[in-house]
Amino acid sequence: MSNDIHIGSIVETDYNSGIYIGEVLEDRKNFWLIEVKAILKHPDQGDLHNPEQTEGVAFHERKALANREKLNGRKRKTKLYSGEIPHYIDSLKKSYTKLETELKNRNDAYGRLALEKLADLDESFYQKIYNK
Repeated sequence: MSNDIHIGSIVETDYNSGIYIGEVLEDRKNFWLIEVKAILKHPDQGDLHNPEQTEGVAFHERKALANREKLNGRKRKTKLYSGEIPHYIDSLKKSYTKLETELKNRNDAYGRLALEKLADLDESFYQKIYNK
């Protein structure tokens, strides 16, 4: 699968619980250096090593990577992307809204805390991006 990927390929990869569409810029042995073009899945909130835990963990606020931000995508988790690339801001709004809806439907401690962190991200970062 990764044999089809080369510099300039448009790919889908997951990174810190988010899933992104991007362009491959460089081959880095076990990784591809990828420039973010859009978001398919907003990163989960909380501790990546203790998913959905709220007590006894550092509950992190995880914002989506920015447009054109670079990431090291693991080759084994990277595949060619064949669809139309959505506009970055539209993809951010869509992925945010999807996660927000999922968290509201949970009605548990994790959902409430994650929703609080997500709202903080929206207020602190995303509203500035939307209103450019």
